[in-house]
Amino acid sequence: MRRGQGGLGQEEEENEINLTPMLDVVFIMLIFFIVTASFIKEAGIDVNRPDAPTAESVADANILIAISSNDEIWIDRRLVDPRAVRPNIERLHAENPKGSVVIQADKKSTNEMLVTVMDAARAAGVFNVSLAAAND
Repeated sequence: MRRGQGGLGQEEEENEINLTPMLDVVFIMLIFFIVTASFIKEAGIDVNRPDAPTAESVADANILIAISSNDEIWIDRRLVDPRAVRPNIERLHAENPKGSVVIQADKKSTNEMLVTVMDAARAAGVFNVSLAAAND
């Protein structure tokens, strides 16, 4: 066998860069970033909250409920009937038992709707209920 013909094909195969380990590392890093990313949940509408100089920020607020100025209730970007608030809170609380309920009520919403939502949260078994306020 001549060296020029047979050896040339083998040298080309040996000189190729193996990308498999690099791709493995890239996929592992991708999975790591997806798992560790914190996903922010929004209530679904912009609420004009009342000002409160004593407002404190809450770290583990996972169930956000918004009450608009015309007394519409929004949970997870969905308009919810007042009778369906309790089942929605129960479902979200089952997904994250440590999460609290934060109610974002518009300045022009009625107290009746706020109390209805708070009662639904308590009836669903969530006793850590907070009201969101602007502390500007």
